[in-house]
Amino acid sequence: LEQATDKFNMRNLVGEGSFGQVFRGILTNGKVVAIKRMDTFAGQCAEAEKEFRIEVDLLSRMNHPHLVRLFGYCADGSQRLIVYEFMSNGSLESYFAGRCLYRSGFKLDFRRRLLISLGCAKGLAFLHAGGEDGDPIVHRDFKSSNILLDSYFSAKISDFGFAKLLQRNQSHASTRVIGTFGYFDPHYTATGRLTVKADVYSFGVVLLQLLTGKPAVVSFGGDDVPQNIVSWAEPCLNDKRKLRRILDKDLGSTYPPKCAHKLALLASCCLRENAEARPSMAQCVQTIEEILVECAMHLENV
Repeated sequence: LEQATDKFNMRNLVGEGSFGQVFRGILTNGKVVAIKRMDTFAGQCAEAEKEFRIEVDLLSRMNHPHLVRLFGYCADGSQRLIVYEFMSNGSLESYFAGRCLYRSGFKLDFRRRLLISLGCAKGLAFLHAGGEDGDPIVHRDFKSSNILLDSYFSAKISDFGFAKLLQRNQSHASTRVIGTFGYFDPHYTATGRLTVKADVYSFGVVLLQLLTGKPAVVSFGGDDVPQNIVSWAEPCLNDKRKLRRILDKDLGSTYPPKCAHKLALLASCCLRENAEARPSMAQCVQTIEEILVECAMHLENV
């Protein structure tokens, strides 16, 4: 793996996670892979080891087209490395931040954003249904930087180091709050009671990003205090006219306004403060599929 990355040369660095860096590597058979090198220095060693074991354990037992694929791992002395399939179009966060690995000037149209949201919804629904073992899994750190895009811009969920396994008959787990600011479920933050609906809230935040092109924490420059995208966008989600003002300008005029409004309403449902009132990820899959059909019919008539 050291040879594959030219001794982890920084020019091969493609991303950084909570406990390590991700490098592009080429194996001896010519296969291009992503190699995550965990930080195992003093102070973070125990946490990094825990994240490493959780990620390897979960990914080695799961196979789904919208979850990043595990090829192998290395646990040698203090070295902890995980080898995944390489996602040539980087993360969704990189797209919105303008740090794309693909050609500059490329813009995600509305239909492709719908497909990305559908892929994510299907991946989360698979986890919440218990994968292939039947016990529900909460990702706990679902966000745009953990949504990777392959060469066809199909979305795959990555970074399972914070994932939590629930027992089949367990409605929630009491645990310390883990995640990323901007994506935190307020119910989980307030109570410490983790359910699959925490991922649904984070999914709602990602839907807002797909609609607006904004990061999870919005900064307008000057003396403005950075604002959570939810508090900034939520007042506009149920009003078609207000919604149009916050939509990503890169969408242009080709998107169907009715479909954008329906996706905004779904985001609003996912972001409900009452966790029980939020839809399941399976319901999100069904709603997005319906919007996609309507979007296709609109484009045929344009």
